[in-house]
Amino acid sequence: MTHSAVLLPGTPTVGFAGLGHMGAPMAARLLAAGISMAVWNRSPAAVASLKSQGAATAPSVESLRDCQTIIFMLPDLGFIEEAAEALLNSWRASPPSPGTVVAVMSSVSPQGVQAFGATVKEASGGNASVVDAPVSGGTVGAEKGTLAIMAGGAEADFQRILPVLEAMGATVRRLGELGAGSLAKACNQLLVGTTAAALAEAAELAERSGMDVPALFEVLAGGLAGSQVLRIVGPRIAAKDYAPTGPAKFMHKDLGFVLESAAAAGSAVPMAAAGRQLYGTLIDQGLGDADLAAVRESIARLAPHT
Repeated sequence: MTHSAVLLPGTPTVGFAGLGHMGAPMAARLLAAGISMAVWNRSPAAVASLKSQGAATAPSVESLRDCQTIIFMLPDLGFIEEAAEALLNSWRASPPSPGTVVAVMSSVSPQGVQAFGATVKEASGGNASVVDAPVSGGTVGAEKGTLAIMAGGAEADFQRILPVLEAMGATVRRLGELGAGSLAKACNQLLVGTTAAALAEAAELAERSGMDVPALFEVLAGGLAGSQVLRIVGPRIAAKDYAPTGPAKFMHKDLGFVLESAAAAGSAVPMAAAGRQLYGTLIDQGLGDADLAAVRESIARLAPHT
């Protein structure tokens, strides 16, 4: 079968691969903005939902080959590389249009995405480039289109996909060449992961000392300790609500990217190292699929038995 046999009719502007907790509402925001789009996902339920909202359905990632922008929102770079293999082979046989952009919007290794960018450039005969554009803001931000989007890549490629990114995010910034977006996301996760852990520690200490945790968090929010993490994750930590909005296990992965980048830059990251160890313990405790707020349960289990 030649690549022409899998082309989508009236090829959409954007191809979107990965419709999980974040991907599905992000894709819905693009449709709401009037952007023509084809979607692909391993499980069919999310595809059906997006189809009902106006998306074309892609039988394979390879069938997205002639979209101007192809967005990947899969759990990690290994999943993206596997999903893109047939696409890249198709481009080796017949290069895409010049200016094609592959947007990696998952949280991935800064070093890894640079290598992926080189592979995409080689496979496409130089006609396709990678922009890494990870996001922060959780499922609520994805649903509202208020994500913070941190991008890395060539300026021309960034400008090419800026209208697409702005349909999903309220704060969109290019921070440097390819890999810069992923490094920014790693720094974001360093702050989110360690702040959530600190809030969890404070909650456990306060409750075991007879204090009302919601009242404590309310007063903390009015002072220097106030933060978006306290505002958004704090109520779940206080209520011990661990229903996943984003699995805690991904924080362990993301803090690993901080350590990897710090080693490359010769920078000390003691908080990231401690945080990664804590989230590793959380996974060992069987809490990896629970919400980030489950770091409180992890810390509770570390307490000495009295």
